[in-house]
Amino acid sequence: MNEYFSYNINMTIGEIIRSLRIENKMTQTDLASHLFISQDTISLWERNKSLPDVKSVIKMAALFEVTTDYILGVEK
Repeated sequence: MNEYFSYNINMTIGEIIRSLRIENKMTQTDLASHLFISQDTISLWERNKSLPDVKSVIKMAALFEVTTDYILGVEK
């Protein structure tokens, strides 16, 4: 493991996305609309049934004003 990174083992990517969405007072439908995807896709991510693609992670980072590393559970 690279000594310069730590991993957030307490939360999954889905839990991080859900937490950011709720903190920003958004519904799954709201987030889906911002990302031009379906609400079902957001639900799958939040339930850890699938993972977001790179473009979606980048869009969410910009939308929520966090780093992509934060969404992925990697902290510098």
